[in-house]
Amino acid sequence: VVNSSAAGSEEKPLAAAPKPPLKPGTKTVVLAAAGDRPFDKTFDDLRFEMVVGDEFKREMLTDGIEAMKGQRIRIRGFILPTAQARGLKAFVLVRDNQQRCFGPGAALYDCIPVEMQPGKTAEFNILPVTVDGTFDIREFRGRDGKHLAIYHLDSESVK
Repeated sequence: VVNSSAAGSEEKPLAAAPKPPLKPGTKTVVLAAAGDRPFDKTFDDLRFEMVVGDEFKREMLTDGIEAMKGQRIRIRGFILPTAQARGLKAFVLVRDNQQRCFGPGAALYDCIPVEMQPGKTAEFNILPVTVDGTFDIREFRGRDGKHLAIYHLDSESVK
């Protein structure tokens, strides 16, 4: 689209209107489309109110998150890099390949430790993967007693 006047001035492209920023918890078009089936979930479905650095308490979890316990889900994310690239029997699935998932500043709901079912393995990939499995709520603490993760996935497949 160009802007020109009858007086013959130079044509100038019209600037696109700026998009408003997403509000916290708002799903992008891509994430909204990913959750169109009952078992498809996104990391947004795992979010709950918590200030980073505060101690986790089970009561913080929403009813929706609690209802997912024991349910088969499919979720997309990134495999946190490890020294082993093939034959992974366990790994950590993270929301974003640019985020830190352990230590200060990490959000507990942005990572899921994944264990592959017996006889199944996964391979590391820098691209997003889709993990199918059974969702659980399992608190995992570090040596200092602080929570490192609160979710768990018993995985059937990684694609």
